[in-house]
Amino acid sequence: MKANEVDILIVPGYIHADEEHWQSRWEAKLSTAQYVRRPDGAGSAAEDWAAGLAAAVKVCRKPVMLVAHAFGVPLVLQALPQLGGTICGGFFVSPPDIAKTAMHAEKPAGLAPYPLRPLPFPSIVIAARDDPFCDFAAAEKLAEVWHSLFFDAGLSGHIDAQSGHGPWPEGLMIFSRFLAHLPEPDRAKAAAQKEEKA
Repeated sequence: MKANEVDILIVPGYIHADEEHWQSRWEAKLSTAQYVRRPDGAGSAAEDWAAGLAAAVKVCRKPVMLVAHAFGVPLVLQALPQLGGTICGGFFVSPPDIAKTAMHAEKPAGLAPYPLRPLPFPSIVIAARDDPFCDFAAAEKLAEVWHSLFFDAGLSGHIDAQSGHGPWPEGLMIFSRFLAHLPEPDRAKAAAQKEEKA
């Protein structure tokens, strides 16, 4: 598959990606990409954020590729029951270890634990060995239980603008290769499931 054959929903972490962040740059570069903002204020709880993501998925007309960073990863997984069968893949970068609350000064209220079972769509987890928000072994274990591909990003920190990953061309190459190897989705089945949820 190619990027123009999917709707790309970019899901940021707890703090919105600034214009230097690779997620913002990808939204500007990829014609079918859309940034899914976290609700502000009282709507910032995990369940409200998950509902917002589900609403964005519902209006998509192509198979949906989810591109999540940091706390966007557990939010995507929390929203899974609401997303239906239109998700063709997940590109998960720097998932935080949400079980270690001491690592995080802030996190969405009501955040559910990670599901420890295979995901219902192909996915890839990209993690650095020195990410301050997740031990490398923990990220590797998540990829294993989700049946995700796993990419070792080496000493790359949290893979954000602060760690020097503004444009992140290596990430875009990994993303393109991941997309290219995805199976063609069952469009009829996905359309039927979308009709049921409408």
